[in-house]
Amino acid sequence: MNKRQSPKSSPKQRARVTKTFSGSAQKPVDSKAIQPLITQLLQALGEDPKRSGLEKTPERIAKSLAFLTKGYTQDIKEIINGALFPLEYDEMVIVRDIDFYSLCEHHLLPFFGKCHIGYIPNKQVVGLSKLPRIVEALSRRLQVQERLTVEIAETLKTELNPLGVGVVVEAQHLCMMMRGVEKQNTIAVTSHMLGGFRKQQQTREEFLKLIGRSV
Repeated sequence: MNKRQSPKSSPKQRARVTKTFSGSAQKPVDSKAIQPLITQLLQALGEDPKRSGLEKTPERIAKSLAFLTKGYTQDIKEIINGALFPLEYDEMVIVRDIDFYSLCEHHLLPFFGKCHIGYIPNKQVVGLSKLPRIVEALSRRLQVQERLTVEIAETLKTELNPLGVGVVVEAQHLCMMMRGVEKQNTIAVTSHMLGGFRKQQQTREEFLKLIGRSV
């Protein structure tokens, strides 16, 4: 399979990637406002919104979009909910193969795959289930894979204050599979390393080895 590895970003680039991110909850999706827009879209496509198969489509899509973008309504601090536990443990903690689904903000088509997270605790650890929940909250938004990768890593840095964080995201993009270049086996790979993972090659290589990535 073809794999695309993103280049390392500079501090200025990372700042641009994260400037749109807010870990705080926002207002819920306005489903009632979405429904007439979907009706107009169906008409613009040359369809009859009143035919039997499409009568409830605007309502269904509104509900679907509310679910697919529910991350906007989730607050990261509420997700963690104080599940930080004092512990003298300075080895790597890894949760790998976290499934995620997101919507590409360019075409509103899904991209999906797996996220691998590693961090080195700094006198405290977080409940393991919180890591997939954070990935879920940040992916259930209009996203690009590069920004999603950075947001996960920066969120963990902010909330856990670890000695280092490493995040690798592998995904397939329907915007490249069912349209455009139409390549079915291409996987995009992005990474973001902070602290010891960025500064120490041995730490970075250990992380990549443990998640099954070649170094």
